Amino acid sequence: MSEAYITRIAKFLPNESVPNEEMEAYLGYINGKPSKSKSIVLRNNKIKGRYYAYTKEGIPTHTNAEMAALAIKGLFLENTDEIKNVDLLSSGTSSPDQIMPSHGVMIHGWLPETGSIEVVSPSGVCCAGMHALKYAYMSVKLEDKKMAVAVASERFSPSLRAEQFEDEVQQLIKLEQNPYVSFDKDFLRWMLSDGAGAFLVEGQPNKEGQSLKIEWIDGCSFANEEEACMYMGAYKQEDGTLKSFKDFSNEEILEKSIFSIKQDVKLLSEKIVKLGFTNLKNILINKGFDMNDVDYFLPHISSYFFESKIEDVLIENGIPVPKEKWFTNLATKGNVGAASIYMMVEELFNSNVLKKGEKILLAVPESSRFSYMFCLLTVC
Repeated sequence: MSEAYITRIAKFLPNESVPNEEMEAYLGYINGKPSKSKSIVLRNNKIKGRYYAYTKEGIPTHTNAEMAALAIKGLFLENTDEIKNVDLLSSGTSSPDQIMPSHGVMIHGWLPETGSIEVVSPSGVCCAGMHALKYAYMSVKLEDKKMAVAVASERFSPSLRAEQFEDEVQQLIKLEQNPYVSFDKDFLRWMLSDGAGAFLVEGQPNKEGQSLKIEWIDGCSFANEEEACMYMGAYKQEDGTLKSFKDFSNEEILEKSIFSIKQDVKLLSEKIVKLGFTNLKNILINKGFDMNDVDYFLPHISSYFFESKIEDVLIENGIPVPKEKWFTNLATKGNVGAASIYMMVEELFNSNVLKKGEKILLAVPESSRFSYMFCLLTVC
């Protein structure tokens, strides 16, 4: 089989970085009042800037698919005609612009320069971008494709704006209940960001400049053991099962805020780090890889609150990573879901600090029902 290399990396971030003090100017005030959770969440996640694909007036500037396409075009800035040679588009997101058609083909629609190529759209949340990369990696490794593009993108912002919560708030006021949206929904507003990242995967490394050899990509899910933690378009029932939006009337969808992103914060804190990063030890053993050989550790974290938690679990399992080897750009880019890991790799790859032979370990936890993806790269 062929080897597979990431030969180019590009990103697209919409508009200007939004600092913490301007967030509600973009997101709006729920029930006309400042959020009570904002300062608490920002203090813990330590995010200083993020990107939104719309203006303060609420005018959209980009669709999810458009941002993904712009990131892909960024791979071919030096020779735009090369995009015609792409023979696979593999895309991941948790916030597509529509339920149907698939996100991948909508991206393809923004790329008329390409031919009638194969397009796939792995679904999921944060792991979706890694699943897209694995499909591209396997396709090149099997020599089925020669120039595969893996892309991950998110456009969370429309779901975070205050007007998306107003109808629910009015229902609560009528019932003389707390007019604030519950913490499990509100706190996500201060963490999520928009943007896209893209990798070009080929069977040969760059003749000039660096490439990243994909050594392996592996993952695991604990959905057989755990109930859903983060969900959208469903209602979590008392027994922990999810009831689909399809089984509610229009009135019930509004009343229960079915299409708001929700997260079980207590379950998140208890499970997200322990499950996946304990299992990482087994993956490393199976791959015959020693954690001491890692030069850069890139964990996707939604909040710096989890940084010390991950560190503790790695130490407990005898696979510690010194903090000087950690790399993340959460503070400046925000949590871009499936695209976050692409953003981190892009920034590190283009920083001119990598040396030939260095090992980069990627770690992507997904809280939706506790899935995890890990990947080892070698600088060449």
